[in-house]
Amino acid sequence: MTVTATAHVPTAAGSRYLQQLCKHWSHNLAVEYDSQAGRVTFPADGRGGSWAGEGVLSLAAKPDTLECTITASEEGQLEMLKRVVAEHLDRFAFREAPLTFDWQDR
Repeated sequence: MTVTATAHVPTAAGSRYLQQLCKHWSHNLAVEYDSQAGRVTFPADGRGGSWAGEGVLSLAAKPDTLECTITASEEGQLEMLKRVVAEHLDRFAFREAPLTFDWQDR
């Protein structure tokens, strides 16, 4: 079973934040990215707890939004990753933080 949520975060700096976030996490996690898209894989067993499976964050930079989609193995992992993503992006976007995350669960 997987659970998914997506947020369309209003910002004109989506590409910059995507790259900063991916570069930051590439030191400890499996990360793939370019200027328009990124993918971060969070292991099932890590700092955030022990979960049924991996969690994946997919990022897409649009002209005035950063699309963030999280796919998790269970509800608790999804909620934890929502918090972690928002906290980290707000740090990188300190000039315009707090960013608006209107998570839509699917």
